[in-house]
Amino acid sequence: MSEVQESRLARRVSDAAGELLKRSRAVAPVDVFVRLGWIRTATVDEWRQGRHDHLHAAMTVRPDKIAAALRALRAWAEANGLEPAETPYAAATRDHRELRFTAAGKDAAERDHRTHWLSPDLTPAQRERLAARQAKAPDITVLVPPGDWTCPGCRAPGGFQVVEDGAPLCLDCADLGHLVFLPSGNAALSRRAKKESGLSAVVVEHNRRRKRYERRGVLVEEAALERAEERCLADEDAQARRRERDRERRAGQDADFQARMAAEIVRLFPGCPAGRAEEIARHAGLRGSGRVGRSAAGRDLDADAVTLAVIASIRHLDTGYDALLMAGVPRREARDRIRGDVDAALAAWRRRP
Repeated sequence: MSEVQESRLARRVSDAAGELLKRSRAVAPVDVFVRLGWIRTATVDEWRQGRHDHLHAAMTVRPDKIAAALRALRAWAEANGLEPAETPYAAATRDHRELRFTAAGKDAAERDHRTHWLSPDLTPAQRERLAARQAKAPDITVLVPPGDWTCPGCRAPGGFQVVEDGAPLCLDCADLGHLVFLPSGNAALSRRAKKESGLSAVVVEHNRRRKRYERRGVLVEEAALERAEERCLADEDAQARRRERDRERRAGQDADFQARMAAEIVRLFPGCPAGRAEEIARHAGLRGSGRVGRSAAGRDLDADAVTLAVIASIRHLDTGYDALLMAGVPRREARDRIRGDVDAALAAWRRRP
């Protein structure tokens, strides 16, 4: 590469690395390659699944350009005070073998690819959590095939695929046939079943439109799934009891609020017919109704808000307003016609009996 090309590449690398650092306070060479457009995220997933011999085989640029990008990344990281941390990369296969980045697999080149650059602002606890997350062995990955296929191991029509040494195998040939499939949809059940299972795998499918692998469920031991279901059912009972307590608590709060609102209506309108104040408060103060009693002013028992609730009740129950609406009279015109009746009722209700 010429000096001009290297300089241009260095700027692109620094821009990509800077964005990654803002997002996660750590920069990995593989993530830089993705942001540069040299490899797709879905292809990185395939490499992690063990479907490529090495990362460079799936990339769209020459090894010398990759090496130049790594040099630029190191220079940028050192200039910004970032700290190197060599990170293990294991394949999402049964043997969790170490992934290769380069065709030759030389130590120096592999180490450059494995080196992540960490922000110096990370606390020791954050560094420890980050290291533990990076060192964790990846889940075994099982694929939903794009169409019909035949397992090369047993020559039988295949279902899910497990890729080993670049070749697809059915679950039985991959010694995963005893596992049962739990579709996505219940996060708590999936999490517990996976935790209970001594052996498990994540099932993914390639979305061609989005160009990425998406999770479809997990494969777990049947006994583990049964235990997880029992725990989730127990939790559902507890959650149902909690919901009932919350409902009773909210009902009590609503009853208290409606009682206070009814008392305020009687205070403002002492001539209000017996029982009418309670009826207005129940209607206007119904939780989730969106009526004036549930507005901020209504909850504060603002006099104007309470009066609006009273007016609404009089309009519908003590005038011909609803009949006018049913007859096709426009709303504004109907309100104008019954305004005198509403004002007269309000005046009467304001007088003490």
